[in-house]
Amino acid sequence: MNHAQWKTRRTRELLGEQVEESPEMAAFRLEIRYSMAFGQALYDRRTALGLSHAEVARRAGMTVDEIECIEEAGTVPTLPLLQRLAGALEAELDIHVTPDTQAAVRFQAPAA
Repeated sequence: MNHAQWKTRRTRELLGEQVEESPEMAAFRLEIRYSMAFGQALYDRRTALGLSHAEVARRAGMTVDEIECIEEAGTVPTLPLLQRLAGALEAELDIHVTPDTQAAVRFQAPAA
């Protein structure tokens, strides 16, 4: 087989070709999307507050490496982790998830 002719899944979709994916791979892709959305939300809130990785880590009782890993989408968020970081960022966490779409994740200042 000529490897130069391999196409990515996304390329095949754009070309209108039939793309089949195992349920395991679909679940893995979904975890990645959730991790990316959560990491971006953490980064956005941290930088909006002018906080360093070290300060967020201190407030959350975590390490700097753990905070960096989350921001780089290396961690699938759990509910306890979400609650811990919301407290550290003095924010409420809004998560909007619908089938077959991106997750919307946002830390925001608590309502007065």
